[in-house]
Amino acid sequence: MGNKRDKTESDLTTHGLNPYKIVNDLLQESVEKLKLNNNIYEILRKPMRLLEVSLPVRMDNGEIQNFTGYRCQHIDILGPTKGGIRFHPDVSVDEVKALSIWMSLKSAILDLPLGGGKGGVIVDPAQLSERELEILSRTYIRKITPIIGPQKDIPAPDVNTTPEMMGWMIDEFDQLRGYNIPGMITGKPVIIGGSLGRLEATGRGVVLTIREAAEVLKMDLSKSTAAIQGFGNVGSMTAKFLDELGVKILSVTDAKGGIYKKEGLNIPELIDFVKEGNLASEFSEAESISNEDMFGLEVDILIPAAIENQINKDTAPNIKAKIVAEAANGPTTPEGDAILEEKEIFVIPDILCNAGGVTVSYFEWVQNSMNYYWSEKEINQKLEEHMVFGFESILKMRDEENCRMRQAAYMVGINHIVKALSARGWIKDSDLTSNE
Repeated sequence: MGNKRDKTESDLTTHGLNPYKIVNDLLQESVEKLKLNNNIYEILRKPMRLLEVSLPVRMDNGEIQNFTGYRCQHIDILGPTKGGIRFHPDVSVDEVKALSIWMSLKSAILDLPLGGGKGGVIVDPAQLSERELEILSRTYIRKITPIIGPQKDIPAPDVNTTPEMMGWMIDEFDQLRGYNIPGMITGKPVIIGGSLGRLEATGRGVVLTIREAAEVLKMDLSKSTAAIQGFGNVGSMTAKFLDELGVKILSVTDAKGGIYKKEGLNIPELIDFVKEGNLASEFSEAESISNEDMFGLEVDILIPAAIENQINKDTAPNIKAKIVAEAANGPTTPEGDAILEEKEIFVIPDILCNAGGVTVSYFEWVQNSMNYYWSEKEINQKLEEHMVFGFESILKMRDEENCRMRQAAYMVGINHIVKALSARGWIKDSDLTSNE
């Protein structure tokens, strides 16, 4: 159960995969492409606030273990910051900084009145008992309470966190405040103010963007094939909705391995199998496949739905898909991105592709504020409107500026934030033109 030491910028840059450096490079490139003054980049490149907290937990064996947690808030020019909490051994300062910036861009692209936030705890939750996990969740929310709240910063689930854990966190916050504040956190169980459709939202949004991309490429999804890396909530929901559209899912992988079936996997059976507590890679109705081999499959759609830096200089050359839909945050390195561009693969960038989660989290926050709740049909309809709007905005920018989809997504997001900066007087007219 040993807690990993904090990761610093130097730990990550030695591998050339520092997500904070990657996002800053993309921000600067996009600001230049928009012919904006470098002052805009200087405002956007650093989060406005970063909190580090120590989280002492008495473990089941009686010993105290002190975990490290973070909460990062990028910019609140459009509204309160919003973003998930991840529990993972590889959480780092630079990761939460990068993720908070991505959240700002997602909200801007989909025209949500929110800024970007992100949090995390350096821990492997699989090594903790349920009691230890609950204490850690409550301790974390207690330590970040001074900077969060429905009008300040609204957390949500992320990697290795669940609606149940959000329930523990909101209960802790409410006990500290002395009254019920449902809008303080999203992704909660429905019974205590969660939104219908939230659990499926990210996967549903991924599939909506795939549908739009298929229309651009004139692909018939009912005759298409796909492979998915990662079979957690996002990966499994993506598989479910693709399967319903007639797409054959030939392969899925998880942290322990992968499975492949050339006729297509039985997705409803696989989802039920995983719900019973099994790993997708243990499914016996298919043959085994490695993560590396999965990337090289002859499929139409490849969906990285796991963690950062999976499509890189080693895996990208083998990719044969027509569409890469980035369901994970930051799954593609700059080297991998350049290779995908050379191969003319249509990339649906993460800050659009996986934005369904924050969109329905926004709906949950609105419903909490009104104390009036929508049907799942209404929520799914509103989600579709936002995802299609975001896709069309980025596609239009791509065509007008003759650039790749990722850069177009950054440019759309930055433009939206710049309008708010200008309206509030943070920037001058001279900042709207290049200083070259």
